[in-house]
Amino acid sequence: MDIKQAVEEAVKILKEGGVILYPSDSLWGLGCDATNPKAVEKLREIKKCNEHNGFIILADNADMICRYVKVIPEVAIDILEVNDKPLTIIYPGAIGLAPDVPGEDGSVGIRVVDNDFCKALIYKFRKPIVSTSANFTGEVAPANYDSISDEIKEAADWVAHPKFGRDSTGKPSSMIKLGVGGEVKIIRK
Repeated sequence: MDIKQAVEEAVKILKEGGVILYPSDSLWGLGCDATNPKAVEKLREIKKCNEHNGFIILADNADMICRYVKVIPEVAIDILEVNDKPLTIIYPGAIGLAPDVPGEDGSVGIRVVDNDFCKALIYKFRKPIVSTSANFTGEVAPANYDSISDEIKEAADWVAHPKFGRDSTGKPSSMIKLGVGGEVKIIRK
């Protein structure tokens, strides 16, 4: 299967409210349409996640971020321009997302991806997708496809071929949180 065919299959599942197992630029993740409340609930059920911590979403470019946060602090643009590794930025004031996606404070973590498959998927879907590690809540995040439990693989409505994850780092992204005034707080290096 080539990347175009895989993307078309995954987009079909996302549009139907399904959950996919896919590679990002950092780890393999479970994902769904970040704007669909039922899809997000289904994802929570698969992860056995009862807490409301919010989810990271993935975008294919910086322009997509503008549609899902009230204001992008100028420092975020500067950071995105010089960043060269997977970086999730937590922005204040999430908008247009399913209610369970933003954190309790209304913020949302967004990462502009640099994995060919993931970037093509989001571009074709034209909306952000949720990104959460492919494991049950409380377990260690798997570093690669082979480390993902069979139960997680079977619970997903669609699973990407392992070859599409060859450029994933196998480590969680770095994470920073931006304040309304542009303050930067390092959450994860």
